[in-house]
Amino acid sequence: MASRKALINVHRIIRSTAVVRRNGVDLGARFFCSSPQSFDIDLSNEEKKRITINRLLYRSKQRGFLELDLVLGNWVEENVNSMDETAVKSLIHVLDLENPDLWKWLTAQEQPPEIVSSNPVFLALHKKVMTNLNKHAAPETRAAAGQPWVKGWDDFKRGRDAPISGNQ
Repeated sequence: MASRKALINVHRIIRSTAVVRRNGVDLGARFFCSSPQSFDIDLSNEEKKRITINRLLYRSKQRGFLELDLVLGNWVEENVNSMDETAVKSLIHVLDLENPDLWKWLTAQEQPPEIVSSNPVFLALHKKVMTNLNKHAAPETRAAAGQPWVKGWDDFKRGRDAPISGNQ
């Protein structure tokens, strides 16, 4: 019995990994899981809808990347109750993205691939993030589009005015 479970798990791992082609475009397999949904979406009755919404809220608030926990968690909490099945599937695709990539795309540090930029949930989330950035941070304080953000300190600074410890 244990060997059967091991074979099933190996099959799932192999099926979920794909070769990434950068120049040939096909980046979609890298950014999304192999199946279009990570769990069953069933909005047929109130109990199943509540379970699905709770799972989505948990996945959006517990990513392990504080900025995304806050941005995604708040956005999902505000919008998930009004979503239909298609929108929920789009949300699941966004939640399946890797944290560093998603953060760079949402904050316009990098351009997302076409498959991501055409996702309606990603577009709504990106619009909200950019609106908040423009509202609370002057453009001159941010890096130019396509450039990495710069920290407000120098971790590698050496010399007599270097910090005693940490990022002071």
